[in-house]
Amino acid sequence: MSGQHTLPGDIERTSLAIIAQELAERGVVLEPENEAVVRRVIHATADFDYAANLRFTPGAAARGAAALAAGCAIVTDTNMALAGVSKPALAKLGGAACCYMADPAVAAAAKAAGTTRAVAAMRRAAAEHPGAVFAVGNAPTALFALCDAMEAGDFRPALVVGVPVGFVNVVESKERLMDVCERLGVPAIAAMGRKGGSSVAAAICNALLYTAAGLLDPKARGWQG
Repeated sequence: MSGQHTLPGDIERTSLAIIAQELAERGVVLEPENEAVVRRVIHATADFDYAANLRFTPGAAARGAAALAAGCAIVTDTNMALAGVSKPALAKLGGAACCYMADPAVAAAAKAAGTTRAVAAMRRAAAEHPGAVFAVGNAPTALFALCDAMEAGDFRPALVVGVPVGFVNVVESKERLMDVCERLGVPAIAAMGRKGGSSVAAAICNALLYTAAGLLDPKARGWQG
């Protein structure tokens, strides 16, 4: 080890500087209101494709950060995404995060309805946390369930993050999400195409949490360096 860039804060700061430099070299200019989200996702994945495939409804990042600043809850579709959400930032804002995928009642509801656990989990979350930020990084069926709920009634989440990854119904679920959210005025952020995942969902949530809590600089989070 060279001894350079070994402290957490310095590593993160240097990584973000490299990202900014490479974006500039590629001629990519990010919209200021979306910059923190895009850079955080690239930081989590080392994949610059997200500079092009992340799509935002108008004001989505600002509205999501404002909701989190007001103590809004976060609902994820996987425990992996839940684990990646910054608990100190949530605590600073008075918020909470949850995932119902491992709940026995959700498994029973999915079996009874002949659907996936992701659908049953989203239906329960929509009933219990209708104004939450919903972060979907794995299951296209979760996005379809949220779209159905929005179109069927007055369910209006604070923000929907739609970044499931894979090959079956993934592209279609994101396209439907953006169509529904744009028509109904619901803020949404989606990674169009096949890419995404729980780490991307958590990265987007953290970018918004850090923005809301004034923690974008790692030093504000207590990191050395």
